[in-house]
Amino acid sequence: MSEQGKDIYSGFYARFDTVSKKEASQLLGSDNLVGDIYEIEFRLEDKRRIAWLKNRFGAVVGFFGEDTSRELSLAEARGWKISALLSFVAYTDSPAPGEYWGEAAIVCFDPQEEAVFSVFLEGLSKVMAEGLRLNVELGKQGVAQVLANKGKWTPKNTVPLPGKEKGVAFLKTRRGLNEGLVELARQRNVGCYIASWLFVALVLVGIFFGLKSCGLF
Repeated sequence: MSEQGKDIYSGFYARFDTVSKKEASQLLGSDNLVGDIYEIEFRLEDKRRIAWLKNRFGAVVGFFGEDTSRELSLAEARGWKISALLSFVAYTDSPAPGEYWGEAAIVCFDPQEEAVFSVFLEGLSKVMAEGLRLNVELGKQGVAQVLANKGKWTPKNTVPLPGKEKGVAFLKTRRGLNEGLVELARQRNVGCYIASWLFVALVLVGIFFGLKSCGLF
């Protein structure tokens, strides 16, 4: 195991943008949930190396700015593993026609500690799905805690959402009930999958009797 004081980790939040409403529609769908873990894909564009978010289904859904892309390129050059976790998706209505964007928590680490940090990432994912923006800038003491607990540790401090400006709407900041059921279905949790359908059926029955009581049937 690496020495606790060794520089083996980097974490921070970064903004990403979308190039069209197509990517934005994917971000708003069930294939991209708050807390999901993404890969980073680099693309050469106009002689610039740009980092893109790629979800677990292989779809590329957003890109980072030049400064973030440069920092991630340096992490890749060091041989580090790079992952990102979706924090939120937002929409800004100006300039016209508006734009969809968001933030992701970036986690880079030495692959020698991949087993430990994979556990750490899963823990972050579960907490962030609840809408908590954990501070991933750990410092040496935080990294030491992750190593000592074999990844089964999460930071206590959180990072607030960006200040809400006029014309900005936060569309996704946590997983809702339906999205939680989607994730359970992804994991092939048959019991919860059946429960989700029963829930939908009960809602439909409630609507039916509501309409009937109004004399519409």
